[in-house]
Amino acid sequence: MTGEIAPVEAEIWGALPLMVGHRLIGVLALWREKAFSEDEWLKLQQISIYAAETVELFATFSEMADHLRRQAMLNDFALIVSSAQNLGQIVRRVFALLERTFGTELLSLFLLSSDGRTLREYQNLERRVLPRTEFLENHPIEKIVREGKNIRIENTEAQDYPFGENDAQSALLVPLKYHGEVIGVLTLGSKNIAAFSGYDENLLVVIASHLAGLVEYGRLREEAEARARNLGLIHEVIQQVIGLTNVDEVAQTTADLLVRHFSYELAVVLLVDRHQKLNIEGISGAAASLVKSAFEKFEYLSKEGISGHVFATGESMIVDDVSKNSLYTHIPGWDVGAEICVALKDGDKILGIIDVEASNKNAFTHNDLLALESLAGFLTSAVSSVDRYQMLQDTIQILQTTQEELQERMEAQRTAENRFLQAAKLAAVGEMAAGVAHELNNPLTTVAGFSELLLKDFPQESSQREDLEMVLREAKRARSVVRRLLDFARQSESLRVRADLNEVIEDVATLTNHLLESSNINFEMKLGKNLPWVFIDRDQIKQVILNLLHNALHAMPEGGELSLRTRTRQRNKKKWLTMAVQDNGEGISADDLARIFEPFFTT
Repeated sequence: MTGEIAPVEAEIWGALPLMVGHRLIGVLALWREKAFSEDEWLKLQQISIYAAETVELFATFSEMADHLRRQAMLNDFALIVSSAQNLGQIVRRVFALLERTFGTELLSLFLLSSDGRTLREYQNLERRVLPRTEFLENHPIEKIVREGKNIRIENTEAQDYPFGENDAQSALLVPLKYHGEVIGVLTLGSKNIAAFSGYDENLLVVIASHLAGLVEYGRLREEAEARARNLGLIHEVIQQVIGLTNVDEVAQTTADLLVRHFSYELAVVLLVDRHQKLNIEGISGAAASLVKSAFEKFEYLSKEGISGHVFATGESMIVDDVSKNSLYTHIPGWDVGAEICVALKDGDKILGIIDVEASNKNAFTHNDLLALESLAGFLTSAVSSVDRYQMLQDTIQILQTTQEELQERMEAQRTAENRFLQAAKLAAVGEMAAGVAHELNNPLTTVAGFSELLLKDFPQESSQREDLEMVLREAKRARSVVRRLLDFARQSESLRVRADLNEVIEDVATLTNHLLESSNINFEMKLGKNLPWVFIDRDQIKQVILNLLHNALHAMPEGGELSLRTRTRQRNKKKWLTMAVQDNGEGISADDLARIFEPFFTT
């Protein structure tokens, strides 16, 4: 105890350890103006013993509460985020969940493109998620992407913080890793100093690990779809450019098709003349005449501009907000928000530039950049020599093959995503199945065991033996249902054997006849004769039939007609065995019809 802790008027102070067993969990400090008597001190020691136990109990409860809150948050994550349909929806839901959990709106997500060149940044600004694309090189987040380490900043003014422009006083920066590779960075800021604890950091790491898989699936799917779509449009552009023998016509046709098929507001194709000067050879879009007239009056294509920089370096540029880029030169009458500029490169030689512009900021994505770079490669071939048109035909064939491969990848991606969503949706089934098995197996084992003992005592000719055998058989079937519930949670394969479907139906009918008759339901079975045997899981088919009959019973609370029919039918030149259950009840609503095959769905 230091003099700074005790009040100035205190003359006597004491300190008592709070012990649980042999473990020190805290210290009880006391001070006052007069000395403690021996009796007082003994009482204080006794109080400290009870206080230690109480403090320990409350600390334990607090840790349990924190753990439960963490589990609840992760459950919310699995239920809410995993069901998102696209990347934008995933980001919005994650931001809403993080804002509710950590009480801050200073949220950002940086996602690395598949080629590692650009970042797609999502920021939570005034409860709106605004995306923009920037190059990774020299970006403030580049160091974290390269090193892949968590960063917890207690004070942004005293520590190295890459985002000095926002109002954060403390921050957490956690990389998203998929299969060990960094695919992005999740950042969390607070306007308070030291707002985040080690527990918060660990929780954000867990969230980031779950988010990485979702983001990767969503990003790959969207990129695959966008690339397939863009490649299809590029294919149309190339098809119309091929065969043109005039370079100017190639440039103008390309600009027109970019505006028509890609919905760009302005597309410009600039080619180098024999004096190594860029000239507009193709221009199309809403502001085409205005921009072309401005270029004739003023030298906008300077080395200091965006186009001049791309021409000088050969490196593509994507600018989400031209007002923040010092290279951009404003053209009066044309308010540009975003721009992409791509070079036409033939080896080390620059033949020209494709430049597209939009009036809105953040109008372009990384896929637009990839599409224009792909088109630039084909356009370079057309511009460099008409003799290479045959080579372009071969390239188109490769493009078509690539498009087919991308379609296959998209299908595979959708399948993987569906499996991922299925896993998230059924995450709790295993836990439920274990509880059900524990509760049901014991009584079912008892029923089956005593049935077997009674069967040994009953003579073969006893009239009650057949009923007892049915009790034993159905008890074993009930135990099989429990095992199937566990098998379903594990997505395991069922056991199929050759069986007579009519025999299975009759077993179920024996169990339900009394219930149906007492419910005023006229049950009619029309079972086909000499039907072929089929490979089925007998217990599962029994459960299906029993569920269908119970559903029919619930659909006819006042009684009605119920029929069950089996027969053979031809379909796709194959012979099939069919079973149909029909009732005259209230039917299934249109809203529920689409969900009838969802596990555990009921109405």
